[in-house]
Amino acid sequence: MGRKARIERAELERLVAGGWTVREIAQHFGVSESGVLQAKRAAGLAKPMLDHSAALPWKLGREHVQSGPATNLRNLSAVAQGRALPAEKVNTALRWAQRLVDAGLDVGYDPASGFTEIPVGAEGVSHVRTVLSAARRALEPGIRDAG
Repeated sequence: MGRKARIERAELERLVAGGWTVREIAQHFGVSESGVLQAKRAAGLAKPMLDHSAALPWKLGREHVQSGPATNLRNLSAVAQGRALPAEKVNTALRWAQRLVDAGLDVGYDPASGFTEIPVGAEGVSHVRTVLSAARRALEPGIRDAG
């Protein structure tokens, strides 16, 4: 049995800064891609994981994960958490959410049928409005509400 491969931190930092892919780094050090990802996390070189559970509080069926509403909510959540996204993705999500808010609509989710647009409940709580407001606060400090 051979010696365990070692990922040198300084070399890892140099390769990451040089734009090497995880696969290329794994081959360079003779380790698995998982080993490289673990080393990047330990060295503080990995992007922090985003938590979209507030924007997508449902257990989505596999067939609904990439649907328009799920993608838009995830993109708004990413913006709210400070992640930079392409402007067209942000604008699409903002327009979609603002359309719903302006129409007094929210989204509902059912694992069998997917996402549906539903009227905001009598209590006036709108999931979409909450997610949109968080994204707008991140984009434009000083904005208090989505509309």
